[in-house]
Amino acid sequence: MAKTIHLIAAARPNFMKVAPLYHALDKVRDWADPVIVHTGQHYDPNMSDAFFADLRLPAPHVNLEIGSGSHAEQTGGVMIAYEKLCLARAPDWVVVVGDVNSTLACALVAKKLCLPLAHLEAGLRSRDRTMPEEINRIVTDAIADLLWTPSPDADENLRGEGVQAERIERVGNIMIDSYELVRDRIEADPTPDRLGLRAGEFGVVTLHRPANVDDPAILSRIVGELSLVSHSLRLVFAVHPRTRKRLEEFGLLPRITECPGITIIEPLGYINFMALVRKARLVITDSGGVQEETTYLDIPCLTLRDTTERPITLTQGTNRLIAPNALATSVASALAGDWPHGRRPALWDGRTAERVAASLRRHTAREVGVARN
Repeated sequence: MAKTIHLIAAARPNFMKVAPLYHALDKVRDWADPVIVHTGQHYDPNMSDAFFADLRLPAPHVNLEIGSGSHAEQTGGVMIAYEKLCLARAPDWVVVVGDVNSTLACALVAKKLCLPLAHLEAGLRSRDRTMPEEINRIVTDAIADLLWTPSPDADENLRGEGVQAERIERVGNIMIDSYELVRDRIEADPTPDRLGLRAGEFGVVTLHRPANVDDPAILSRIVGELSLVSHSLRLVFAVHPRTRKRLEEFGLLPRITECPGITIIEPLGYINFMALVRKARLVITDSGGVQEETTYLDIPCLTLRDTTERPITLTQGTNRLIAPNALATSVASALAGDWPHGRRPALWDGRTAERVAASLRRHTAREVGVARN
């Protein structure tokens, strides 16, 4: 009998990680029944629906429709709604991905109901506990039964926290699976042409983290640096709803819109966005996933943070951590060719979902064997 497997999706990075695994499990329906549970944490069509369409996912089987709110409101809302779902019909496994509030909320519900729990993209650590995502990662990893990691540093982090070796399995980077899943559509996508962009002659900008956008002084400094950069490199700024709100509140939006070298666009679906990234000269971001994709594509990535939970993108990749006041000079270095080329880390090969599905099948078979004994 097929095992019901809840795949928890909440925000854009989750959708990208869930998609390859859903497709891998959909091929083995003799033992797996994958169910997409969308918590509704991102409810804007540009932030949610487009990603499902891009990644060839069906409409969510369940939508908890939680929406926005404070960390406590979001986490609590997801817990209440997801508990009701599990009590009505308990899944055989719960798979959470990444590090958003819904990841933690569903993990807590699963373990309080004694349901098997797996965490995909486990073991990542920034060492910065002021980041809500870091708390979500630490707590989820502490209670999960099965921890699927993307890189050796993640394994080491978990071992250092006392996690038993049998709970840790390195499977590789699921984000690369997402890229390879729709590579042909990304390469054919006309978004760069539609914006009048030529390959290698523009940069892509994304910003959304509170540390960068919620402080008017810091955001003003970043806007000033972007303005300087735009004199030597055209920039395409995909403005996150949170960032747009702050730019408007702080009176900074005109400084962007009136700058001829900066083009503001709405958030894009995965295919449209990656079509821009793959042709960009460089990327300026504070996102996590983009650090990995730029390493995979060998594109300079300037991350406006002082820590990263993906250090392998620093040691083996094209990513560097940049302070806001050093952005323009760092871009100048990249444009001058003074930037490292990366190499693709082991198991970043587009086959992570296959390894995860195989792992899940082994553990499911082990449970059946134990039950029979």
